[in-house]
Amino acid sequence: MMTSINIYLIRHGQTYYNRYNKLQGWSNSPLTKKGKADAEKVGQKVKDIHFAAAFCSDLSRAVATCQTILNENQAKSVAHPVISPYLREEFYGVFEGTNMDQAWYLAGAPHGFKNFHDIVTKYSIGQAKDWLHDADPFHDAENNQQYWDRMNKGIALIRNANLPDGSNVLWVSHGNTCLSLIERFGEGKYDVTKRPANGSLSKLVMTDNDIKVDFYNRV
Repeated sequence: MMTSINIYLIRHGQTYYNRYNKLQGWSNSPLTKKGKADAEKVGQKVKDIHFAAAFCSDLSRAVATCQTILNENQAKSVAHPVISPYLREEFYGVFEGTNMDQAWYLAGAPHGFKNFHDIVTKYSIGQAKDWLHDADPFHDAENNQQYWDRMNKGIALIRNANLPDGSNVLWVSHGNTCLSLIERFGEGKYDVTKRPANGSLSKLVMTDNDIKVDFYNRV
């Protein structure tokens, strides 16, 4: 029998790098005062939902946001998340901590594009990943294939958690990863040229072999 689970996908609260408009993939900066409030606010929004499981990356901004949400929960949900490096944000290589506008200019300029918005409008987020990888002199930044090879393992971790049909799952994620998921599974219905808000809520429905987007980027 096909199992269907409801995934409440939440972007972590604001960090100092978010505030300073810096790329923040595997690097990390703490949640700001607003970021902690972001986590508490969305935690209150989903406090009456029973989460049979919770997942997040091993980056502290995701862990802190996820634990805050679970601490706010009033529906006898799991106490702690499953933490996995497979669920990390895209790795930006040499561009970690770089001003976002500068980084995407350096990725796009050799191809005639000045910013992330224009690359994604003309091509895709996957193309943006590939061009950032190419622009990295170390080639450490993940390209699209490398990113999805890893993220697919994270998705499999959730899908293979043996949860009962109809279960609710909390997944605290990252800006570019939320966008990448929405681009891949959103059937072109959503604007993926700009990041979702910190603390925003999206809902995915995962079956044995598919993912559908119910809604995206609610604040």
